[in-house]
Amino acid sequence: MIFDQERCDMKRSLLLAAFANTPWAMDQQHLATFAGVLRRWSAGAAATPEVMADVQAAQAARAARAKSSSAAGGNIAVLPLYGVMSQRASMADDISGSGGTSTQAFTSALNAALADDSVAGIIIDIDSPGGSVFGTAELASAIFSARSTKPIYGYVNSLCASAAYWTGSQCAQLFMTPGGQAGSIGVYMQHVDESAALEMEGYKCSFVSAGKYKVEGNSLGPLDAEGQAFLQSQVDAYYASFTQAVAKGRGAAIASVRDGMGQGRCLLASDALAAGMVDGVCSFDDVVGKMKKAIKSGAGAKAESLTEFSAAEPAESLELEAAALLAQQPVNDFARRAAARRRQLEMASI
Repeated sequence: MIFDQERCDMKRSLLLAAFANTPWAMDQQHLATFAGVLRRWSAGAAATPEVMADVQAAQAARAARAKSSSAAGGNIAVLPLYGVMSQRASMADDISGSGGTSTQAFTSALNAALADDSVAGIIIDIDSPGGSVFGTAELASAIFSARSTKPIYGYVNSLCASAAYWTGSQCAQLFMTPGGQAGSIGVYMQHVDESAALEMEGYKCSFVSAGKYKVEGNSLGPLDAEGQAFLQSQVDAYYASFTQAVAKGRGAAIASVRDGMGQGRCLLASDALAAGMVDGVCSFDDVVGKMKKAIKSGAGAKAESLTEFSAAEPAESLELEAAALLAQQPVNDFARRAAARRRQLEMASI
């Protein structure tokens, strides 16, 4: 029993450390809730019966939704991307129970659907606030590459935020429920100075280390300027990868991703459509119908680039083209280009 308690305490400490040092691509409000659950859990405080009832109800609803969505069509595979995303999912599951998405497990499911000759098309059913950046870029790349093999559509019902949008934007087409939200394009980390709290508990800690930056960013004191600059460089690097992937997946200029897709905010369905973040606002059954129509017509698996920007162009070319465009037109002209994109989509669906 003592050994089990020690193992549990160690697991909680590791989870706290992982949470503090992970760059997150996750909707801020959901991450704040996640952090609160983690702190309560790490302190050994049990959730109230009301909270546990809500969690169990949400998990049951997701399970039922996944089961019903899987019956979309005999030759259409529906892959659920629900809950907090993490590379191996154990962190989210350990804290809040099953219901999160492992990017590794999702990639395996995607590869299985691609290899299955009975599957003619794939719909990714998305309801996620995002999660850790670890594993997200790899999953996004796998989805974009898969577009050349089979038609892949995404459906936002009802949240596609941050890492989830990073992933969903790589689908050949991305649709959205009328009451949904999408966006939260951004990355952040946090540093917590726990020195005052530890002192109140009677703890005084010291590090014995080797390596100039080995204990940089630790929670036993404030974050110095050099440490903050390093963490900022990491956040900036992930943000660059995020926005480049969205630009590639959506066939847009990187400047329009950074300046015209919410700038870190989640957008409602109509606003997301106007910003070129999704290709239509409709029901899940409508998406299934669109997929069946594409399969029946023998439409190519590759998604056509429906804007003046090629989705296949490398990020460097997109950057240059964006710079050239901005030199010729005002930034707010993005609305005109978004409207042109919608017209092209309408023409393509006729």
